[in-house]
Amino acid sequence: MSKPWNSRTLTRRQLVRALVLGGAVAAAGPYAPPLLATGDIDAGTRMVAAIFFESHKAAALQRALRYAGDNGFVASMPALLHARINVSYDNIIWNTWFTANSEECVVTTPRGSPVVVAVHGGGIFATPGRFERSLRADLNRHNPEGLTGQYAAKITETEARDVLEGKLPDGSEIPVYPFDEFKRGVADLPRRYGVVVDFEMAKNATSGYQPFDELKDNPMMLVRAGGAGAAMAYLDKAQARHDTKRMGNWHPLNRIDPDQPQARILSLAGNRGGLGSEGDDLGQGWGYDAEFGLSHTGFIGLARYVAIAPHDVSASLQYLDFKP
Repeated sequence: MSKPWNSRTLTRRQLVRALVLGGAVAAAGPYAPPLLATGDIDAGTRMVAAIFFESHKAAALQRALRYAGDNGFVASMPALLHARINVSYDNIIWNTWFTANSEECVVTTPRGSPVVVAVHGGGIFATPGRFERSLRADLNRHNPEGLTGQYAAKITETEARDVLEGKLPDGSEIPVYPFDEFKRGVADLPRRYGVVVDFEMAKNATSGYQPFDELKDNPMMLVRAGGAGAAMAYLDKAQARHDTKRMGNWHPLNRIDPDQPQARILSLAGNRGGLGSEGDDLGQGWGYDAEFGLSHTGFIGLARYVAIAPHDVSASLQYLDFKP
């Protein structure tokens, strides 16, 4: 049985390990001392994580990117899940919800087949300006930009074509893996990459609460987690928290028009103590205070990003050992 959320018994060394091994873990906030950091990059320098919460997603992302700078990053869904795997349930990373720097785009290949392109680490919507462009566009349904009826962001034909090739609006080029190759396992995945999934396969993947064993074979879960091994490790850790039988993994692909190029960003649920993680509490188990698992989220409303960046802590009291 896990300890109460507010017991805060997790050591800094445990948190250090989580970040060093390849992810982001939440910190207290931009104006408070961060709760955790990675190991030294060089003498006196550590990678330090912070949470950025705003009522407007573009503003939260802007602050997170500013903090990350050129040498840091904003945590993707695989990074957030990896951080959870490597820390105690007492840590804040398990006990509130987060917005992931990950997106799922529905596009059509040159051969006319609809696919889902998941991008982790920053894709078409890697910048606040691209968020604002969608939010401020004319909502006329004939406008090629703006939002769809289900509040996804419309993307242009050029953006759709380019993301299939790993070309992003900020000038970056990333590797894009076919799902079958990705499922078999890709050694040394970069922080920023894409995965292409056949639309019918993605659409037919169960959306909602389902048994953990089934989630381990759910293609959308595998893609969101960062691979089959990562999905298995996270699902085992999540299941063991309260010996639950099911977890949520949601998508809207069975109710959208795949001919409309569109994108959604991802969110990771969480609440104090992990209550309602099987959907049998808190009404339908949905909302900011619910533990509904992994899902897509709209471009309007709240966001909570985690950013990680190197900081010189040599002159700080925070990491000193005061024990005699």
